[in-house]
Amino acid sequence: MRYAYFAGGCFWCVTPVFAAEPGVESVISGYCGGDEPDPRYEDVKAQRTGHRETIRIEYDENVIGFPALLDLFFGSVDVEDGGGQFIDRGRSYTLAVYYTCREEKEAAEAKIADLLTRHEKVFVSIEPYKTFWRAEERHQDYYRKEPEKFMEELITSGRGAACPAAKRRKGII
Repeated sequence: MRYAYFAGGCFWCVTPVFAAEPGVESVISGYCGGDEPDPRYEDVKAQRTGHRETIRIEYDENVIGFPALLDLFFGSVDVEDGGGQFIDRGRSYTLAVYYTCREEKEAAEAKIADLLTRHEKVFVSIEPYKTFWRAEERHQDYYRKEPEKFMEELITSGRGAACPAAKRRKGII
């Protein structure tokens, strides 16, 4: 098993994009990118820690590769928004790929180069993975625990209408 780390704005909204994908074993909500140990949701959301809301995807690389995960990721976010994602604003909601090896970094750079052929600007940070902090339990699988609230968040945020990958996830959304 391998892990991929993507910051795609609200972790509630990007989790189901990956959850039902063949080869994906788990998707965990958490935080990456800051230096403060054991950050809490309220502090991350308030931009006090330098972390981004991030998902950790555990996957079987024999079934799905990192480039395919990148395609799903970029299909579920607005790469032209440098200030956050949809209604969620600030650094904690900006986009990032946290790479764990040279191959992941090169794959992310290639995808961004490809995106730049179709977009004037692409706001995605590519950073080395340092530490992933698991978010509080109430944030794990939010779309399953609170389906009505999740759908309301997806609709009111604008993400559901804007991102085809968020709408087609095998009946989850």
